[in-house]
Amino acid sequence: MARGTQSWNGAPLPPYPSGDPEITILRITIPPGARLDRHCHPVINAGFLVRGELTVETDAGQRLSLHAGEGLIEVVNTWHFGINEGNAPAEIIVFYAGTTGMPLTVKAER
Repeated sequence: MARGTQSWNGAPLPPYPSGDPEITILRITIPPGARLDRHCHPVINAGFLVRGELTVETDAGQRLSLHAGEGLIEVVNTWHFGINEGNAPAEIIVFYAGTTGMPLTVKAER
């Protein structure tokens, strides 16, 4: 379970943007050993790790290790990436609360 007014790194969540609300739910599978591209989320989002292990790291070096059955409130407007350091796929369900037309994720330029 995850409930709060701060993201996992202690930063306060921003106000919801004005506009027509839009909720998106995604199931994301990350293969063992995979490292996701560096990215940020301009919308508030939270996830629940269904299976596997997942480590999230910010550019500032803050790290969170998740195991199956754990939830998180994701960082907003903060560059970060995820790594599956386990031996099995990591599967996470993520809930995004944004507005119509707003991107869920912005990838960093390489």
